[in-house]
Amino acid sequence: MASELPQNPLRKIWMPCKNGLPEKHISQRRVCMTNSPTLIVTVGLPARGKTYISKKLTRYLNWIGVPTKEFNVGQYRRECVKIYKSFEFFRPDNEEGLKIRKQCALAALNDVRQYLSVGGGQVAVFDATNTTRERRSTILRFAEQNGYKVFFVESVCEDPDVIAQNIVQVKLGSPDYIDCNTEEAIQDFMKRIKCYENSYQPLDEVLDKDLSYIKVMDVGQRYLVNLVLDHIQSRIVYYLMNIHITPRSIYLCRHGESELNIRGRIGGDSGLSSGGKEFALCLGKFIQEQNIKDLKVWTSQMKRTIQTAEALGMPYEQWKALNEIDAGVCEEMMYEEIQEHYPLEFALRDQDKYRYRYPKGESYEDLVQRLEPVIMELERQENILVICHQAVMRCLLAYFLDKSADELPYLKCPLHTVLKLTPVAYGCKVESIYLNVKAVNTHRDKPENVDISRLPEEALLTVPAHH
Repeated sequence: MASELPQNPLRKIWMPCKNGLPEKHISQRRVCMTNSPTLIVTVGLPARGKTYISKKLTRYLNWIGVPTKEFNVGQYRRECVKIYKSFEFFRPDNEEGLKIRKQCALAALNDVRQYLSVGGGQVAVFDATNTTRERRSTILRFAEQNGYKVFFVESVCEDPDVIAQNIVQVKLGSPDYIDCNTEEAIQDFMKRIKCYENSYQPLDEVLDKDLSYIKVMDVGQRYLVNLVLDHIQSRIVYYLMNIHITPRSIYLCRHGESELNIRGRIGGDSGLSSGGKEFALCLGKFIQEQNIKDLKVWTSQMKRTIQTAEALGMPYEQWKALNEIDAGVCEEMMYEEIQEHYPLEFALRDQDKYRYRYPKGESYEDLVQRLEPVIMELERQENILVICHQAVMRCLLAYFLDKSADELPYLKCPLHTVLKLTPVAYGCKVESIYLNVKAVNTHRDKPENVDISRLPEEALLTVPAHH
């Protein structure tokens, strides 16, 4: 089996360490390999939320700037065996089925290697049952041969109601059961689970004491964490201990239109315009009509969000982390003024809006880091209304809708519009509700041509000190 494993042709015998000198000893080499890619491996019976966890983890890690991709072995199996007949395929004594499943796992591992060793990925999520010690050993050998760290995520659930809910919510929408009636599909899937139960070997505190893993029990009622080796693994643990599956809705909106919005000026800390005040009252009425159970309200520490929240007549919590992006020397300027006074800055921002940092200010990339605690708390909570700002709302929205760093700064978040986000099986349902109060449009589309060479020569000569 070992010979079949996809290996990394680029792997070197040693890793450069201190002073760039090669280290020859294995123990020292391991210490040096701090930047090794990470392979996250799910473990657990079918309908235990492994794919839910895989997708959420992938979305979170990509959002914080760690290039991550998931590899779902079920997808490989569906591509290989076009028509799913029944649970018989998964029987442990079905040799043809076993052979195909093994081939699919190896094909997925090959793509993992391609992504981590050639494609610039940092984390790969290998989403499969991986219920036997033998299968996990195969994966560990593969990781060792390619110089990857391995972190197992096992989902254990004994609650029949949660399992039944997962089967109905997720599995019945699967291509496997496209032509099946609900009852037949449930019966078949229950038998499929039985095929795995007899051979399932959970991660063991004694036998697997040398492995890095987290066991998530009964959808987050309890956790068991073992041997967390680095920053990425601790972030994974922290994240998985904060997510839950309780049905809820997150309402996102910007503050009411501000005085500076009317004047076309960015940033600042002005109060609401008359239209902004009207929106705040309409928002209060809208929230009341929704009759939301135990709703929490969050604002930034800026006047315009606080004034909007005050009109709701309910308690709210202020977060400094929700303050608008700091535009530094460009605060309270119009875009035309920035283009006139800082033409190079203006062009550089258009070239890479996500990573561009205003002089003495912030970038969207900085903003994402600042908002991570907010995302964690949003994952922990139930129904929430967040009254924030354009750049902040884009960052939060990009997390929930799985948008890339290139798309994030151009997401449309108009004034006086509420977005209702409802997490569903593997994603998020979005409803946009315009509250019928006119406001200025503050959205600026992505420019077509951002070539710096088009700038006049004198603009290029005045490069600010921070460049």
